[in-house]
Amino acid sequence: MHSYSRNEAIESINWHHLSQDIANILRRSLDGKSISEHEAETLFYTQGADYQALLNVADQVRQNHCGDTGSFIITRNINFTNVCYMGCKFCNFSKPIKDPEAEFLSIEEVVIRAREASERGATEVCIQGGLHPQITADYYRNLLLAIKAELPEMHIHAFSPFEIWYGAKKANVSYREFLTELKACGLDTMPGTAAEILDIEVRKELTHNKLSTEAWVDIIRTAHDLDINTTSTIMYGHIDTPKQWAEHLALLRNIQRETGGFTEFVPLGFVHYKTKLYNENPTQVRPGPSRQEHFKMHAVARLMFQGEINNIQASWVKMGHDVATQMLRSGANDLGGTLMNESISRSAGGEHGQEVFPEDMINMIHEARLNAIQRNTRYEAIRDYPSQGSSSLILPSQEILRVGAVA
Repeated sequence: MHSYSRNEAIESINWHHLSQDIANILRRSLDGKSISEHEAETLFYTQGADYQALLNVADQVRQNHCGDTGSFIITRNINFTNVCYMGCKFCNFSKPIKDPEAEFLSIEEVVIRAREASERGATEVCIQGGLHPQITADYYRNLLLAIKAELPEMHIHAFSPFEIWYGAKKANVSYREFLTELKACGLDTMPGTAAEILDIEVRKELTHNKLSTEAWVDIIRTAHDLDINTTSTIMYGHIDTPKQWAEHLALLRNIQRETGGFTEFVPLGFVHYKTKLYNENPTQVRPGPSRQEHFKMHAVARLMFQGEINNIQASWVKMGHDVATQMLRSGANDLGGTLMNESISRSAGGEHGQEVFPEDMINMIHEARLNAIQRNTRYEAIRDYPSQGSSSLILPSQEILRVGAVA
């Protein structure tokens, strides 16, 4: 851990105004101690001065582990098909195979998009797609081979655990065999998506448990064992609870302690607008997380993962630029990618666009009074953009004034 002096957010805390239990948890966090699953759940319920102090402490812990920097990557999302037979209720991205808007890109078209990304400075392509009933296991392999043949230096970040489950099933091989083949064909890292909430009962409601918690964990552990790093994610703000959030974070932390294979944690708020999950049950399903829950998720994750998963990403696609910028001083240290194309959140009704430019990322990080770093997928610095300072930032100590009353 780096050693840094206390920042202004910490100096502003009046510890005598905090609940004793919350003060004890936060003081231990400042000392670099891990919090328990129960303590994480407790922090998710904080309000008032306790909530404000949580954000401030998360900012300090971020500084302790990541320094005075915020990072981003130049990448392109390539969703090669929106056809999927799973019918997950939370997703509005998938289309039936005969739908007029159904799409299935040829390998040649994917390579063209990857080349365009490279010409615009991308160091990574993120490739995912629906579970198309006519796809073959060879498509996944040949896609990797074609991109590497054209762009051998391009980092391929591809295929969710759901796609690995599907591809292995199509090939009639084990997860290990399929992942070993994909790595030999050019797979560099994997997105740890399709996690949603790693709770059996919730997954039955969201996905009919077609990719079980056990299978997701098995695929992730197998990938890590094969030296294929992955991200880790959570999708929150629907039929889930703070208890399930804490259990989810604890499970991810246990995996990280065993494998060390997670590069980052990416909280993904549920986008409800056009989904069956919400529109068929509007009185039982929440319309995504509140602003305060967004901040709590990133802050609690920072304290839960400190020293284990050091990179916490704020998704501008899910939350918008202003909130993502403030998140950089509430536990997060990364803004993710420029994307170039993002269709999953947009299909569900997301309103924050599908592309930003590198200069936008740099400006957002500088607004948070942090030095900006363009990174690669493994969080190695490519280029530095020192901050000139900014007076426009709303620090975590002021965030309570803006979101404390939001339900």
